[in-house]
Amino acid sequence: MGLRDDLERFREVGEKRREDLADFIQYGDLGGSGANQINIPVKIVSLPEFEYDQRDQGGVGQGDGDTPDTGQPVGQPQPQPGEDGDEGDEPGEEGGEHEYYEMDPEEFAEELDEELGLDLDPKGKKVIEEKEGPYTDMTRTGPDSTLDFERMFKEGLKRKLAMDFDEDFLREVCKVEGFGPRDVFEWARGESIPVSMAWIEEAYANIPEDERDEWSSVDELESEVERESIQQQIRREGIKHVPFRREDERYRYPEIIEEKEKNVVVVNIRDVSGSMREKKRELVERTFTPLDWYLQGKYDNAEFVYIAHDADAWQVERDDFFGIRSGGGTKISSAYELAQELLEEYPWTDWNRYVFAAGDSENSSNDTEERVIPLMEEIPANLHAYVETQPSGNAINATHAEELERHFGPDSDDVAVAYVNSKGDVTDAIYEILSTEGETDE
Repeated sequence: MGLRDDLERFREVGEKRREDLADFIQYGDLGGSGANQINIPVKIVSLPEFEYDQRDQGGVGQGDGDTPDTGQPVGQPQPQPGEDGDEGDEPGEEGGEHEYYEMDPEEFAEELDEELGLDLDPKGKKVIEEKEGPYTDMTRTGPDSTLDFERMFKEGLKRKLAMDFDEDFLREVCKVEGFGPRDVFEWARGESIPVSMAWIEEAYANIPEDERDEWSSVDELESEVERESIQQQIRREGIKHVPFRREDERYRYPEIIEEKEKNVVVVNIRDVSGSMREKKRELVERTFTPLDWYLQGKYDNAEFVYIAHDADAWQVERDDFFGIRSGGGTKISSAYELAQELLEEYPWTDWNRYVFAAGDSENSSNDTEERVIPLMEEIPANLHAYVETQPSGNAINATHAEELERHFGPDSDDVAVAYVNSKGDVTDAIYEILSTEGETDE
């Protein structure tokens, strides 16, 4: 392998070593990505270089003319397509495509599942198609081509085993000394032999007079004549006749399978009051953005609603959501009232719902207990979550998250509370939120 091959191999390895997903979520530049494409920076591996000895001495291989200056790298590969751009571009002026690993939300969700050990299994709700499945259901009528002959044969065979008996042996019983038709019938009934009185009377009448006392007792008969079961008879003679009946007929028809679309609406709520300064806003964005990517990758159809609030609430666009800041107070219930109104467009019967709220846990007096908690209980959702951001520690009146935890308890499967006080807490908060959701009703 030559020097150029070595350099190309190092370059290829470097481009594959993108930033770790958890590090990217906690510390990376999330703003460089869009709603449908996540750009994760690639860690560039330094390429090996040869340099001449710093000492100004002659030696083999040094000459005049084009000899490189002392310390100048040699053996650099020629520019490759997509690296230095067109003629006239200076090195390092623009980043090439190889500087980012492009990932769509579906791949992001798959990798985050693996990275954090998540196992969210989205449920489909809205029926978009009904189609025929395997022929597993049965009906009493149908075309002959769907007749379940195997089942019908088994039913007939069970009937044969229950109804047939060893006729030759029973004729011998008719020859027991002192037995008349009634005695033979009583004995057969005691042996659970399904024979009618009419059959016995006919068999008895056909026995010659001089053979009717051939056996002194049934015990003597059984010691001399082997009694054959119906199973043994079938193995010896084969099945000559299977008594089918109309009620044995069953016809297969396909199971109807409902194809359901996995729809989700995610409501993101953010406190934009005066206390939500830059560091708090950044932690909210660093938590909510991966959650949006993850759910978008998990569901067939994902829609997002963004609500900002101080003492009042209003709907905003995503591009404005993380940057808004007001100077007002805080009333968290106003956001839930608006969310409840907006969610009327997304019926719970057809849509999965996630309601994520974030702030510094400061709220107006009694609002959490009297309005927010009842509204959370009224709004059906796969999951309600609240993310508290307090980079400098808890404020005295920052009690909203604690009140939610106290009310809903640690074992709730549809309410999660997470604390993000630094970038290092983000992935733990995301895991806490996404691992809380339990089984949802269809």
